[in-house]
Amino acid sequence: MKIVEKKLEKRKVAFISYKGSFEEIPILIGEVVGFIMAKGLQMMGPPFGVFFNSPQEVPIEELTYEIGMPIAGEAEKGGRVKIKTEPEQLVLSAVFKGPYSECGMVIAELAQYAYKNGYEIIGPLMEIYISDPNETPENEIITEECFPVIKK
Repeated sequence: MKIVEKKLEKRKVAFISYKGSFEEIPILIGEVVGFIMAKGLQMMGPPFGVFFNSPQEVPIEELTYEIGMPIAGEAEKGGRVKIKTEPEQLVLSAVFKGPYSECGMVIAELAQYAYKNGYEIIGPLMEIYISDPNETPENEIITEECFPVIKK
């Protein structure tokens, strides 16, 4: 697995903050996409999740995360969907091919790499969903895992 340092550019995103099971992620993505389409916005990249805790730390019903998508265009928030601008950030990134259930090992390797190579993780994990799991066999799903970092 290749781990790279890269910059994520400043971007505007439509997103939903959620508390509960990860099982809801496909529904939340659908809701964000529906909002973007209804408002006539342009999708500027794949959907992503930002995870503020994990199933190893809290019960499933206490999981907190955001599901979003980069956009172009102007719109006011609507329903559960909000709009924000995320600043440019430096991340450590690894692209993983396989089922979502195996992403944990990639996340652990990223954290270990950061520790061993003089990085400090300064924010929550972000997953970028490059493949659509409705159209991609489970073992072929591509997910990018990212941690925002600073070099110590």
